[in-house]
Amino acid sequence: AVISNESVPGEIRQALNVESGLNDGICVPILLLFLALALGQVSGDSTGQFAVKLVIEAIGIGLAVGLLITFISVQLLKVAWQRKWLTPTWIQIPVVALALACFTVAQYLGGSGFIAAFSGGLLFGILEKSMRDQFLLAADGTGDTLALITWVIFGAAVAGSALNSLSWPVFAYALLSLTVIRMLPVYLALTGSGISTEGKLFIGWFGPRGLASIVFGVIVLNSNLAVDDPIILTVACTIMLSILVHGISANQWARAYGKRRQLARQSSAGKT
Repeated sequence: AVISNESVPGEIRQALNVESGLNDGICVPILLLFLALALGQVSGDSTGQFAVKLVIEAIGIGLAVGLLITFISVQLLKVAWQRKWLTPTWIQIPVVALALACFTVAQYLGGSGFIAAFSGGLLFGILEKSMRDQFLLAADGTGDTLALITWVIFGAAVAGSALNSLSWPVFAYALLSLTVIRMLPVYLALTGSGISTEGKLFIGWFGPRGLASIVFGVIVLNSNLAVDDPIILTVACTIMLSILVHGISANQWARAYGKRRQLARQSSAGKT
């Protein structure tokens, strides 16, 4: 993964990591707003109030749930670790269970599960400094396994039927989503940040598109929207195209970018 590739400069990896945690959560109320408009659940006059309500609920409930569950979990983990109730065999479970608990409870209460999981992760890193790295490293394998299972289910249940229904307009829009629609706003947003041109393009290219897109697609599918087929098809095509092009370019660009940054720093140090 680009985020864990040490060839990529630290500030770029951190920017992508923060965005992957916050971007999806912020998008939830926007998605729900447009779904409500499409389903006729809200009138034009009350759209603004409804949007504010969604944002407050999604972010507020998400933050509250994530912070509360994490605080309680960390205290329980400390007690369990001190009393040797937590063996090395099971040390991979707490972080994964914490993320799932934050996400599930927040979604059930009407908040953003993404915001809950991200805020919970931030608090976990602050409160559990001594054992943080050990817990996170142990959880990597379990998290990767769950992600792989999700991708297998996606490929078996969605990808095949999506390919059979693929059309040029859908493919073109998916391609635009991965390039202009994504990269141009990111480039403009990073203007004045001090990040190099290549850094801006790198962040724009390797933005988060994957598991969260599957979740959003499921939300649309469960909404019983009359015209959900083109939306689901476009989401599936975008995800498959992202897997292909980002998978091919990730290691090559990361290594090349890292080398160029290192050479630039050495050149700058030599001049001084």
